[in-house]
This record gives sequence, C-alpha cells and structure tokens, in this order.
Amino acid sequence: MVKNEKFQRAPLVLAMATASTLASSVIAQDAGLVDTAGSSAPQMAAPKIEEVMVQGRLRDSAEMLINERLEDEVVTDLLGSEMISRVGDSTVAAALRRVSGLSLVNDKFVYVRGLGERYSSTTMNGATVPSPDLTRNVIPLDIFPTSVVDSLSVQKSYSADQAATFGGGNVDIRTKGIPDDLTYSLEVGTGMNTETDGDVLSYRGGDDDDFGADDGTRDLPGEIDWYLDRFQGDLSVANIRDTLVKEGREFSSPQQAFAVAQQLNRDIATYLNRDVAIEEDSSSPDSDIKGSVGNRLYIGDDWEVGFLAGASYKNKWREEERIKRSFGAPDEQFDSQNKSTYSVDLSGNLNLGIRYADEHEIETTSLYLRNTDDETAVSDYFNENRQAGEGRGFREYTIKYEERDLFVNQAKGRHSLGAATREILPGASLLSWVPEELSLDWHYSEATAATDIPNEVTIQSDTVTNEVDEVVSSSVSVGNTSANFRFTKLEDKVKDYGWSATLPLEFSTSTLELTGGFARNEKGRSYKETEFNLGALDVDSVDSLSGSVDQVFGDENITDPNNNFVFGRAGANNQSYLAATLTDAAFGKFDWTINETWRVSAGARWEDYNQVALDWNPYGYTVENPQITSDAEELEESTFSEDAVYPALALTYMSSLWAETFQLRFGASRTAVRPDLREITDAIYIDPITDEQIKGNPNARPSEISNFDLRAEWFFGNGDNLTLSAYYKDITSPIEFFELGSSDTNVAREIINAESGEITGFEIEGLKTMGFLGETMDSFFVQGNITLQDSELVAGVEADAPTNPVREMTGASEHVVNMLIGFDSPDGHHAATLGYNVFGERLYLAGRNGSPDAFEQPFHSLDLTYSWYPTEEMTIKAKMQNLLDESIEIERAGVIVYEEQPGSNFSLSAQYQF
Repeated sequence: MVKNEKFQRAPLVLAMATASTLASSVIAQDAGLVDTAGSSAPQMAAPKIEEVMVQGRLRDSAEMLINERLEDEVVTDLLGSEMISRVGDSTVAAALRRVSGLSLVNDKFVYVRGLGERYSSTTMNGATVPSPDLTRNVIPLDIFPTSVVDSLSVQKSYSADQAATFGGGNVDIRTKGIPDDLTYSLEVGTGMNTETDGDVLSYRGGDDDDFGADDGTRDLPGEIDWYLDRFQGDLSVANIRDTLVKEGREFSSPQQAFAVAQQLNRDIATYLNRDVAIEEDSSSPDSDIKGSVGNRLYIGDDWEVGFLAGASYKNKWREEERIKRSFGAPDEQFDSQNKSTYSVDLSGNLNLGIRYADEHEIETTSLYLRNTDDETAVSDYFNENRQAGEGRGFREYTIKYEERDLFVNQAKGRHSLGAATREILPGASLLSWVPEELSLDWHYSEATAATDIPNEVTIQSDTVTNEVDEVVSSSVSVGNTSANFRFTKLEDKVKDYGWSATLPLEFSTSTLELTGGFARNEKGRSYKETEFNLGALDVDSVDSLSGSVDQVFGDENITDPNNNFVFGRAGANNQSYLAATLTDAAFGKFDWTINETWRVSAGARWEDYNQVALDWNPYGYTVENPQITSDAEELEESTFSEDAVYPALALTYMSSLWAETFQLRFGASRTAVRPDLREITDAIYIDPITDEQIKGNPNARPSEISNFDLRAEWFFGNGDNLTLSAYYKDITSPIEFFELGSSDTNVAREIINAESGEITGFEIEGLKTMGFLGETMDSFFVQGNITLQDSELVAGVEADAPTNPVREMTGASEHVVNMLIGFDSPDGHHAATLGYNVFGERLYLAGRNGSPDAFEQPFHSLDLTYSWYPTEEMTIKAKMQNLLDESIEIERAGVIVYEEQPGSNFSLSAQYQF
C-alpha cells in the first residue's frame, strides 16, 4: 500500500535531478558535436546521458536510501554499500563512523549519542546475534567485513517492534540478498602500514595459523586434563602426595612421599607447550581476496528462485608501540610495549530465496565469520617497586592467540493472500474473510559465537638498565608465578524468532496501518578459564634463568631436582561462569497518516525478561567444593526477572516547506538497558582491550531510559539535503564503570549503578552539490554531520569515593564531526573521496579519592579513497587512511598516561564485477 504518494516519488525526483546535473556537464563538453551534427545531434547526446546515469551511482550512493529514511516512522540513519565502498571502510565498525552522532572506540565498539557500547544494540537482518567478545555483551563490529553488507541501519529513536534494550540506538547489519540477474565478482588487494617496517615479533605457532585456526598445538594437553581429574583440580605437591597415599601408594618416609609428589608435579608441567621463545621475524604485505556469485531464475510468470554465495580472506601484520605512564611519576614509572599482531579474517555467506507472485517470499541466510589475532609482545616497565632511576626494572613477555568465530543461520518470510494465491489455494473461499492487504512476516535465527584463547602465556623477568633506561640484561624472575599459562573458552548460543502481522486500511483522507506480533529470544553462555602458574622458588645456578624463555622453562631445567620449580593451578575458582537469558515479548502499534500531512505512530511492547548467572568451578569435585553452588540464597541472588511495558510515540509533519520534501519528526519512548551476563557475577577479569581488572557486581540492575527526539529534514530537488536533530535522554540508575582502589601499577574498575544521568544533544547533517560555484565544481559534493552534546552523571551513594560526584558520562564527547568531500568525474571513470572524522575529548576513567579523571584525546582521522573505472566491470581502488599519522592518547592531570601510534594504512585493490 502507498502510504504517501508524494514521499514515494521523492527519491525518483532526487535521482533524476542528480543525473541531470551530471549529464549537463557532459553535454556542455560535447557542445561542439551537438551544434555541428545537425539532425543527428539528439541521437549522439542521448548515449552520453544514459552512460552518466549508469555511472551516476557514485553520487547517488549518498542518496540511495533516502526513500526508506522518509518512509520510516522513527529517526533512522542509513548507510549503503556504495558509500561504504567509496570511502574505503573494510569493517562495519569503521563504516559507522560516518553516521551522525556515532564514534568508534578501540576500532570495535560504536558509541551512539554519547552512550557507551552497552547502550548500543546490534542485530543482523533484524535478529539478535551473540557476541564473541569475552567481556562484553555487545558485538565487536570489526568482525563484520563490509563485503557482506548491503546496508547499515542505525535506528536512533525507539519503536515498539524493537527489543526494549534500546539506549543510544540499534545498529541493524543488513547482509546482501538475492541479485536480480546473474552477477559475479572477484577482488584482490594488498596493503601496508607505516608502523610495520618488515621486522616483527613472532614465535613458533601451528601449521594452520595462516587460516586463523590453531591445529591443536596450543590446546590444553589431554594429559593435564587427566591429571586434573585424578587430583580433583588441585595439582599442588601436598595434594598430589595426599592423593597418592589415598590411592594406596606406599612410601618409606614422608620425605620420600614429598619427593615423589614434587617430581610428579614437575613432570605434569612438562606437558605444557613451552615452545614460546619470542624472536624477530619478517612480515609480508597485507593480502585480501574476496569473491561472489549469484543469480535469480524466473520460472513461468509467478515463480522466482535465486542464490548468492560469497567468501573472503584477508591477512595482515601490524606492529604497535605503546607507552603507559603513571600520572604521579611519569618519568620514573612507565611501561613501554612493542607488540606485533598477525590477523586473519575469513568469511563465507550463502543466501537462498524463493518468491511467488510478489505474495510469498522466503529467504535463508547463512554466514560464517572468523577473526583471529595472534599477538606477540614485549613490555619493559618500572613501577613503585622499581623506578627508572634505580637501574633495575621488569620485562614481560606475552603471547596471546585469540580466535573468534560467529556462525549464523537465518530464515525469514513474508506472506499475503493475494489474488494469485487464492486462485491456486484449495478451499480459498474459506479464507475469504482474510483481507488481501494483510501480510504476515516471520523470522527464525540460530547463531553461535565462540572465542578460543588457548595457551595465553605471560612470563615475568627482571632487567638491568643503563642511564637512559635501556635494558642491558634480563633473566626470568624467581618465584612460583613467573610464568602464567591461561586457557579460555567462551561459547554463546542464541535463538531468536518471532512473527508480526500488518493490516493496512485506506480511508478517504487517511491511511491506517495496524501491526502486532510476538518475539522470543533465548541465549545461553558458557565461559571457562583455566589458569596455571609455573616458576622456580630457587635454582641451582642463576644462569639457568637467562637465555630464551623456552630454554628457561625447558624439560631439563624444570625436572632438575636442584631447581625448585613449582607448578599449580592459579585463580580463586570464580573466573568461569554459566549464564542464560530468556525474553518473551508481545507488541502492538498503529501508524496513521492523515491528509498526507500528519503521521502518528504509537505502540507498546511488553517484555518478560529472565536472567541467571552462576559462578562455575569446572574443577569442583566434592560437596564442599561444588562446580555450582547449591545454596538456595545464592541461587536466588543469581537470578533476575523483570516484567514491564515499554511505550513509544512518533509524530511526523510532512510538507514542502522551503524544499521539495520536508519532514518534522517528534519521538518519545521509554526503554531499558540491562547489565552484561558477566557483570552480574563475582568474577574479576582482565579487559582484553584496556588490560584493566574489572570487578563484577551481582547487585547491578537494569537502567531505565526516557528518550525524546526532534528532527527536521529538508530534501531539495537538486539532490541536496539538510537535517537538524535534537535529542534528550534521562537515565535512571545508569550502569557505569568506576575506579577501584588498587596500586599505582594496576588500574582496576568496578561496575555499579550510578544515581542518574542525562544527555542533551544537537545534530546537523547534509549533502550539498557544488555546482553553484561554477561548471568546474559540478562534479564535487560535500556530505557531513556534526554532533554537539552535553552529558551529566550523578555518581550516587554506591560509588566508592569518586573525585567528581557529578561529571560527564564515560565515553561521551562534546562534539563529533564526520565530513566527506566527494568527486565524480563527468565521464564516470573516476571518483575520489576525502573523509575527515574527529571526536571531542571524552572521559576514559573517572578518578577516586581526589585522583584526577583520565580523558581520551581527540583523534583526527583523514582518509583518502580514489577509484578508477576503466570499464563498467572493472574497478581499481587506492585507499590511504590516517594520513595525519595521529596517535591515540589518554591524558590525566596534564600527563599523557597512554600513547599508541597506529600508523597510516595504504592499500590497493582491483575488482571485476559483472
């Protein structure tokens, strides 16, 4: 049904205007031909216009989703695949920087309208998918390559058909669907980074590392698993001795029993993979290859079937140097790290679809993503125990192999009982009461996300330094914790399914659309962390602690009875956990358009939310030491239930005020944001991004948010557009990180509910063609957005002595700027885009007990993309990113406490697409 004919036509008007603008410059260039060709002139000019309209996709890419934006009942921003391609973003996370009010954190997580990543939800084709991130419920968006994306929809105001866990906004990743005709493409590329100079840190890994998969080299050995079962999770010498005695082993003396147990303890340690010597290796340039094939077949007049299959592979080396400083003594207490990372990204997708007479459509989507980072790092540091001026320091060797996998299977359908269906449906007369306009939509999604970090190794050493703090010599530290081996596995499984029915009604001066439906989301998570310590309490010769780390922890050293090596399981048995959520929802809403001028949309969503998170000790073998507590009170405290209704209202005024198309929107809603599953356990874990200790809080509770939006949109006949938006969010009990008391060396944070928070903001965005400056500027356009906002957080009584009881919200910038200058040559063979992105200073860590707050400094990103189209099928693209060579900096009390140089990226690719 056409809700508003005038607004349905708007995109066609815009596209025609843009094509005409492009065509005019070509006709002007060929004016001589037109003037001298006599009667044949029109026939010669026509192909020029037609060709430009085809190549005009480049400028039209900034406008291609305007129709949906106009039709949507709520405030929504959209980004199409063409615009993503032309600015050169390779991941969804990077692409979303271009949307107004959005900024990127750690190249993974999107902050929407000043709210942290927990306030941003992510769906894929409208369905919830799990996160393969160890410590966050939200999806790290860097795992999604833009090659699988058709468009990105960022819904900034709430509607009742969305999940109630809605804060700053919802990002819906829409994957590519069935093509209209036969199409295939192949793209190859390469690249480099200025900080990666060819020499990188590495170690001996597995044979399948080039595919981003461990071949078993790093897995926890089965022999150690066997001994863990035999000794009920306790590998200490004392427990081994006691167990041997219980098993009937006889000893001549207590000393012999201890010696035998001690030797067995060391023998068990030798099963660990200790081939972890760090050495220099040579890196290779980035490599990138992707391809796809698809087709749609037409069977008779009514049937259509189709498919789309694609795959991609990418690998790269990156070298990073970062330094951390103590704000109290930056010259004496600091940490310098050199890290090399080998990354592999794999993806595969398959779409199948069938359609009958535009009345029935079923489509399936299968997507597999793998993202693997193999990190090798060496850190030299000084702290309050050894300051730089003392001539002694510390060194830490780190090896971390992290494989993240996401596998999604989705099916969705849309059905209506139109004339074609009624003709072939037996007993159609019995369904005569069903309106032809009634449509039924359904979806079913199953997804599994897994993270595997096998044999993460950390080794501590002592160093001797010279007068300029350079390391002269180093040796592995004495102590039972000098080497740490950690094995981590996370698995999330999510089922998301539901249906909705829509009935459009037409009246003489208005149209009404009624929608209702049901949804269910089931999620289960298991997180297992097994950690071992290995070290020598004393050694026969201190020289045995020097040399490469694989020699220090070699079999000969460990099993030597003159070296007192000790092996055991580390941790307090509260790092692993099991968690699950179950959400049932029902919603209803109406959408009423009056006189093609006023539009009122209102609805409500009921959600019944249930959650449980339990500490899990995989090595509990007794009633006194169980895997899961049986205490009734603890079990009750581990569960949470919430039953609430979440309303939403949207009011739109439509006219031609000062433009071809004008809309004024107002929205109001109430939503909630719930803590992550891990955050409501007692677990203390290390944030993989910041290396900080994070303490969970079983008493953390959901935040309630009142949302208000006002947006005015102007779309002009020549393709220009302008949007002004204002928003306000009032948050009750916002979930925030606060600093915990700890040493100056270690920064720790805890999760609590603050008292209140609020955000007020203003956005301006638009697109302007530059033809008004003269004919030579007709091929240029400017597109951009600016966000200005102010946030306030009241810490409340649960915060532990915050320095500033009233402050801005974590991660909220006072301004965010995204600008693009685009060029499309008149002949359609060349295009270029210069993109600029910056966020204002934002709070990184709130201090306590008078310690100052830490702020992440603005990062000015300047990127250039050039595309050459020698034929309609060929594309040659060059990308240059971070041309200003900006560094990531965090400042505290005027001291740069964190500094990292990501370098500039350069890449070149060639694509053939038919």
